[in-house]
Amino acid sequence: MKRLFLVILGLIGLCGSAAAESSVWVVRHGNLETYLGGTCHVLRPEDYPLPVEFEKAYQAAEQIVFEADPGQLNSPQMQQLIARKAFYLDGTTLEQVLHPTTYQLLQDHCQRRNLQLSAFAHLKPAMASLTLLAIELQRQGIDQGGVDLHFYQRAVADGKGRGALETFEQQLEFMLNMAEGREDRFMQHSIGELERLDEVFEGLIAAWRKGDDEKITKLVTDDFKEQFPEIYRTLFSARNAAWVPFLETYIASQETELVLVGVGHLVGDDGLVAELRKRGYRVEKLP
Repeated sequence: MKRLFLVILGLIGLCGSAAAESSVWVVRHGNLETYLGGTCHVLRPEDYPLPVEFEKAYQAAEQIVFEADPGQLNSPQMQQLIARKAFYLDGTTLEQVLHPTTYQLLQDHCQRRNLQLSAFAHLKPAMASLTLLAIELQRQGIDQGGVDLHFYQRAVADGKGRGALETFEQQLEFMLNMAEGREDRFMQHSIGELERLDEVFEGLIAAWRKGDDEKITKLVTDDFKEQFPEIYRTLFSARNAAWVPFLETYIASQETELVLVGVGHLVGDDGLVAELRKRGYRVEKLP
């Protein structure tokens, strides 16, 4: 089963290694240590408390680094940017962009969820899919704040330093461009996954808590590479490569950082863990 939304949930990632491990790594460079936390961006209330390794890393860190600054997400600037980027501003509609068969699938899904399709009329396909995902998560009682927002709020309250690997503007561009040139295929796949989201979320969370990187790689990375290689390169390979210089700067600093990214970015041959090991760093699961 090719699960696009597992990647978005974990962008979107989860991962680890064997049972009794976690999704937290420690990077050692001489006598310096930096922590890498593989996060799940969405959680349920019952998924707290988080695995103890996250707390260990947080307590040891002087600075918490995120993919992008969570404090920007609801800013007026971001809302204005979303309004400009997520909608067709020339009068184009989803119905005009999608094939009639695809549009009917979307209409049927909205009817099953008692949603007004007219509310999505001028959204671009990627944003329409993400909005439907957000609605489905809310319907299932899943908090979209997840690990990242949890530690952002704590870092603010505790006065810890904060950093980011990219901007929310960059993330928005990545997300909204996912469907470019493949609108029908993307929407059809998204709707299919929405219909069975509840079937896979439990396994996703369980794998994240145990640090089961083999299972996550199978669920997310391998299938995603096969089904949507272009999107995989944009969302994972290219971003990982762009983040490595930032990570090396953090690793070389005297300050101890906890870097939180979707765990999908940490596993696999082109994941951050493998790349840092290639560059000579010792990267191990936090015991």
